[in-house]
Amino acid sequence: MDVKTAFLNGNIDETIYMVQPENFESNDSKQLVCRLKRSIYGLKQASRQWYRKFDQVITSFDFKENIVDQCIYLKFSGSKFIILVLYVDDILLASSDVGLLHETKRFLSSKFDMKDLGNASFVLGIHIHRDRSRGILGLSQKAYIDKVLSRFGMSNCAPRDTPVAKGNKFSLHQCPKNELEKKDMERFPYASAIGSLMYAQVCTRPDIAYIVGMLGRYLSNPGMDHWKKAKRVMQYLQRTKDYMLTYRRSSHLEIVGYSDSDFARCLDSKRSTSGYIFMLAGGAVSWKSVKQTLIASSTMEAEFIACYEASNHGIWLRNFVTQLRIVDGIEKPLRINCDNKAA
Repeated sequence: MDVKTAFLNGNIDETIYMVQPENFESNDSKQLVCRLKRSIYGLKQASRQWYRKFDQVITSFDFKENIVDQCIYLKFSGSKFIILVLYVDDILLASSDVGLLHETKRFLSSKFDMKDLGNASFVLGIHIHRDRSRGILGLSQKAYIDKVLSRFGMSNCAPRDTPVAKGNKFSLHQCPKNELEKKDMERFPYASAIGSLMYAQVCTRPDIAYIVGMLGRYLSNPGMDHWKKAKRVMQYLQRTKDYMLTYRRSSHLEIVGYSDSDFARCLDSKRSTSGYIFMLAGGAVSWKSVKQTLIASSTMEAEFIACYEASNHGIWLRNFVTQLRIVDGIEKPLRINCDNKAA
């Protein structure tokens, strides 16, 4: 569901004046200004005021917010439940009962000017695939990836099997060293390309998390080697744009984590890179690749730091899922796998 002119629903606590809109003023009122009664797009507090208004309305309908992620709400009615996800002015609803779903839609429509878009198929560039007969749900970004490839002139590029070549190295020595080289690199939309790749990585593509994170370290002064490696990631996406995250219906739901680390692969700082991924219902639900803040003196230390970071996120994820009250296996100890015996 989509909320029309969402920010106008928010009340403002401050006294704010604005210049009259263009073509609104008359000759007799040019010296006058407007006093805002509602929040509008562009105010620093607009998003916050809209959230406070929505929270007030939805909690009055017996929804409870997830204290770990306050844009997710849950309501139980006997054995039936409904989950509401709010993303700015977009609302996703998932319920175990059709009647409860329609009741919630009617309530929201009575409080806000809403547009019911029906079953969710595309959300924020993510395509939702359903196969109810087999109990399978998939998430992909083929259309988004096609747009990215077209935007950077890579629609007809030769596909690659991997996002990064074995033995590839990244260093500040590959960055421009003088103003002439920096000026030459301005021809390439490096930052825009990395940002576009990062959105795909965050949403549905954990397989490019490492390389996108690595390339992101050179946004302030990228070199030609970095640009070529970014194009290779696009070539990999050309081959794998049909890939999707897949989740299967299961009576046994358990979150399982996997942790890994390289060792001192950052040539500039000698720091290692941690990586983790958490699985639920047969698919990845959370992942990250990040440079460690400490310098490890051994592979054991690097792996142990990675396990620590994975454990921190695992605790957050466990608390988040516990708030949903629909995963029984979450009461068991959280399993995190590491491929280093010493760690």
